[in-house]
Amino acid sequence: MRYLLTALLAASLTQAVAQSKPSERLVNYVKPIVGTQRMGHTFPGATVPFGMVQLSPETDTASYELNGKYNPRVYEYCAGYQYEDKTIVGFSHTHFSGTGHSDLGDFLVMPTVGALKLNSGTADHPGSGYRSAFSHSNEVSQANYYKVKLDDSRVTAELTTTTRVGFHQYTFPKSDQSHIILDLMSGIYNYPDKNVWTYIHVVNDTLVTGYRRTNGWARNRVLYFALTFSKPFAQHGFANYSKREVYNGFWGKFNQRKNFPELAAPQIKAYFDFKTEEGEKIKLKMALSPVSMEGALNNLRTEAPGWNFDQIKEKGQQQWEDELHKIEIQAKTRTDKENFYTSMYHALINPTIYMDVDGQYKGVDGNIHKADGYVNYTTFSLWDTYRALHPLLNIIEPKRNADMVTSMLMHYRQSPEQMLPVWSNSGNENWCMSGYHSVPVIADAIIKNNVNVNANELLDACVTTARHRNYEGIGTYIDKGYVTNEVSGTSVSNTLEYAFDDWCIAQAAKKLGRTDIYNEFIKRSENFKNVYDKASGFMRPRLNDGTFRKTFDALSTNNQGFIEGNAWNYTLFVPHQPTELIELMGGEKRFVPYLDSLFTMHLPDKYFAETEDITRDGIIGNYVHGNEPSHHVAYLYNWTSQPWKTQERVRMILPKMYKPTADGLGGNDDTGQMSAWYIFSSLGFYPVAPGSGQYAIGSPAVQKATIHLAGNKTFVVDVKNQSEKNVYVQRMLLNGQPLNRLYITDAELMNGGTLTFYMSSKHK
Repeated sequence: MRYLLTALLAASLTQAVAQSKPSERLVNYVKPIVGTQRMGHTFPGATVPFGMVQLSPETDTASYELNGKYNPRVYEYCAGYQYEDKTIVGFSHTHFSGTGHSDLGDFLVMPTVGALKLNSGTADHPGSGYRSAFSHSNEVSQANYYKVKLDDSRVTAELTTTTRVGFHQYTFPKSDQSHIILDLMSGIYNYPDKNVWTYIHVVNDTLVTGYRRTNGWARNRVLYFALTFSKPFAQHGFANYSKREVYNGFWGKFNQRKNFPELAAPQIKAYFDFKTEEGEKIKLKMALSPVSMEGALNNLRTEAPGWNFDQIKEKGQQQWEDELHKIEIQAKTRTDKENFYTSMYHALINPTIYMDVDGQYKGVDGNIHKADGYVNYTTFSLWDTYRALHPLLNIIEPKRNADMVTSMLMHYRQSPEQMLPVWSNSGNENWCMSGYHSVPVIADAIIKNNVNVNANELLDACVTTARHRNYEGIGTYIDKGYVTNEVSGTSVSNTLEYAFDDWCIAQAAKKLGRTDIYNEFIKRSENFKNVYDKASGFMRPRLNDGTFRKTFDALSTNNQGFIEGNAWNYTLFVPHQPTELIELMGGEKRFVPYLDSLFTMHLPDKYFAETEDITRDGIIGNYVHGNEPSHHVAYLYNWTSQPWKTQERVRMILPKMYKPTADGLGGNDDTGQMSAWYIFSSLGFYPVAPGSGQYAIGSPAVQKATIHLAGNKTFVVDVKNQSEKNVYVQRMLLNGQPLNRLYITDAELMNGGTLTFYMSSKHK
């Protein structure tokens, strides 16, 4: 099994990479600021690979609620930071990377100087609160390091992390009124009653512990912290902004506002006062735990026992260096390297570790569990990441991906609904998006022999999830072969996604010799045919009586039966059966012009105006690269007589949708999926159908790439005659032998070897 091989030879791989002593430092090509402007929804702050802490600035405090309704502006702040903003509110410890919905933003810390202000203030009048103006000219964003000068307080803030600890270093001016504010009310996608409860305990003049429970995207999320200061604070205080309740107990006997040891209420802020000299550094370390305050304290003492900020920073950057060197590329320009290694960086932030150093974590059943023999992970944005991120992890992070699959199985065991994760975070299932896309991740791992638990139990979990009749139309899907329009507003995309997931179950069943399961699900995988309307030429909503819905617009993304997409794009979502799709649509003579038109037609703004995850930034013609359902589409020409168009389209998409600038992503990075597309496509191949064991050939953008594999093996992509104009593949050699097909297999890749591309400016 790949997992066992990886475990046995991990040390030799690490040693081999270390012994190679690469001449260049790859973290220098990482630009975390990429995607922080407009739609990317990335954050510029500090984190280590797959870290539980993402310590980053918040640039505004948009609320989810405005006048009792959804506030669209909150969408801009899924990661807490927008590059165009001029102020910083503070630095919080948890962030999603690239999502189109959000939560988190836990435990905001802000250093201030002067009169104490506990209100955050506004962007227009930052002086009315504790926020501060800043300039990008005084901002540094690197892998596991962030630095900024806060103009109003003249404090320089520096941030770095370990897996479970956020490390702050604040350089103050001389002042008798220096403060550090801890805001337990602040949060991303916040609303007045999001905090269910918070607690803070000042243990002594350098140690504070606490927790908060929130009801957001994760409806029952509890996070604990332990906060320690390098210098004792002179005094501290609390402010309680909770609404007045009928019952308050008898705590009024105390003055709880100043120098009191604890406070418990839904809405709390705390402050800690210092006297500082010019240039004096005050350091903070905040550790997180999903289990307890004691767990947070143990994480703190284990991962960051001292006060050497630079040492923690350098250790984290070395972790990134080790990860980035798993794929070493040669490219013609620095821009190409910045795009590639920033994509690697974004791809390896999620999923995130979710357990204490002792292995304990809180499960979806609300109980405390212990990860035995594996690392437990969360932040599974599976509608996005099954496509390319998890296939990438199977190649360069096989042990981690095997542990992620195990984490999914543990979620299933603990789930009151007995389902695999759909979109899970922090011991909670939030049911976001459609399909049951743990299935392709698990099936892909089974096919590739990369699981560390019983594969048949994994398959059983997939089957039970796929038979859950009460979930989003699965009952009608089983009975009729499609999700009916009456049952779901996304009935067509649900049908298409279920059909692909079912095909993945069939492939895993075939691998394991489960013929009955294979037969059941290979039949279900044909259900995409049941929502294809030959009269219109599109996948289309179908009613309970078998007829197609009369009102229909193939270009609109609103209320047409699709989630975050239109019929024109989603009609092509049959990644497991492209040949059958082409036949269904009338053969190649109709299919190729259809595919061509997707990239060349103009889609007016009115057709996606009500879909916030789709904007002009991520659209080429009617092809929506800024959202995931079309990520395989450019590769579909490989199943026609014109595969050169795949090569042409891929090389056109790469520079249009990815740039090493703040606005350099054409859409939400979606916890690494957009970046994983870039990585695969730059290397010259892509996993069109995870679970197939194949990668479709595209057009490599690198000059050369060396992928470091388990067992001290390498797979080299060597590109001859590479240039901006030479986008067409004339011929290929695999290990010196002609490759006369448009795919390579996973076995060929993982066994190591060399894939040589010969490029030309003219197609064959």
